[in-house]
Amino acid sequence: MMGCLTLPLLIPLLTAIATLFARRARGVQRALSAAGAAGLLAAGVFLLRATLVNGIQGVQVGGWPAPFGITLAADVLAAGMVLLAGLTGALGMLYSLGDIDARRERAGYHTLYHLMLLGVCGAFVAGDLFNLYVWFEVMLVASFALLSLGGEPAQIEGAMKYVSLSLISSALFLSGLGLFYGLFGTLNMAHAAVVLRSLPPGKASVVSMVLLVAFGIKAALFPLYFWLPASYPAPPVPVAAVLAGLLSKVGVYAIVRTFTLLFVGDGTSRRGLFLVAAGLTMVSGVLGAVSQGDMRRILAFHSVSQMGYMMMGLGLSSRLALAGTALFLAHHNVVKTALFLVAGIAGRRAGTYSLSGIGGIYRGSPVLAALFLIPALSLAGVPPLSGFWAKLLLVSAGLSAGQGAIVAAALMVSLLTLLSMTKIWNEAFWSEPPEGADIAPEEPPGALRLAPAIVLAVVTVAMGIFAEPVIEVALRAADELLSPEGYVQAVLGRGL
Repeated sequence: MMGCLTLPLLIPLLTAIATLFARRARGVQRALSAAGAAGLLAAGVFLLRATLVNGIQGVQVGGWPAPFGITLAADVLAAGMVLLAGLTGALGMLYSLGDIDARRERAGYHTLYHLMLLGVCGAFVAGDLFNLYVWFEVMLVASFALLSLGGEPAQIEGAMKYVSLSLISSALFLSGLGLFYGLFGTLNMAHAAVVLRSLPPGKASVVSMVLLVAFGIKAALFPLYFWLPASYPAPPVPVAAVLAGLLSKVGVYAIVRTFTLLFVGDGTSRRGLFLVAAGLTMVSGVLGAVSQGDMRRILAFHSVSQMGYMMMGLGLSSRLALAGTALFLAHHNVVKTALFLVAGIAGRRAGTYSLSGIGGIYRGSPVLAALFLIPALSLAGVPPLSGFWAKLLLVSAGLSAGQGAIVAAALMVSLLTLLSMTKIWNEAFWSEPPEGADIAPEEPPGALRLAPAIVLAVVTVAMGIFAEPVIEVALRAADELLSPEGYVQAVLGRGL
């Protein structure tokens, strides 16, 4: 049991240490980094299989009994997120081997990359709020360093916006932890779930709102998302892809975890708040995307918009809706990582990400054009791709709950998403290159850059074609969220 929960932490930690010591031997460092990323992916598969076969996994580090020691725990949702982190990390590293220059590698790129994956995986399996905070900070420090690595002005500007709002989030999170411990005398989430259910509804309202704002910044929810469109277009392509695929999902995961396990009282008013936040996040993000003329900024604003769909599931809080959120987390991780990688290849060929300076990619590289089109259509929810099934679950749940406003917003945003994806396709891939543009259609993208995008395109197609088993796993995750007794039993050895 301990192995399946500790491997997703030990592998990136040991890989980070090994790449640090091998920084003067570039070939060795790259081999260690690739092996570590592949190992994390295997550990994610192992953990998800363990949770599906044996149920929720829990372990007390050092043998200290809960709630006094450090708890690691994983249900199907957490294990699935670790698997997605492993998949994104492995493919991002493969792309990095063909894209990151030697100067950045000597400056610690590989070490920082694996420390970021360590923070992400730690957040997913953390069983207490303080260690969730610690893993958030590990992720913050490593991602900030990756954002600024290279020292280009645009990177520094984006990194400063990112770290400024992230520090505000961290301060709120830490303040919320102080309030939480002062009120309830524990930070272990399973133990806190037991304590909170014995208290009158509403006693945790203030601290829950503090934590919601802290996590909302990290999840880029309206109106706290302004750091994301400024930060994601700036760094090297694999860093931007991993950030877009993973980092904001950690904030969404934290909201889902705390508001299904801990803050379950006074649910009606909170669900209304979540639905309002979901609708505003969807609409503001997609309107920002439609107004942009830069490929990466369009994709960054869509990262904001898609967070709203995930919050929609939490706001509806039915079995079908939470399954939709779980499936949407997986779908968005895959397609957004793929889109950023393809955009990176296209921008490298053209020397710009501005749609006015790119064109004719389809004629020079039809494979690359297809690799953009597949995740783009999936992002818009076109059947039978993964995005269609995720949105179908959410829309069905919304209609069943009589929430016509959020359903209408979700459908409208899907149409606008398709519009902006069509805009990229028409201007960058289908139309003739602009006069004087420095396009090199004959230049192949390179196998190390192309292979990750191919794998992710195949994954989103497979998730759509073989939707039934994927939805079954998502429904299993929703069942565990709606019945937290299993989580408490796995950690404390007793029920609520």
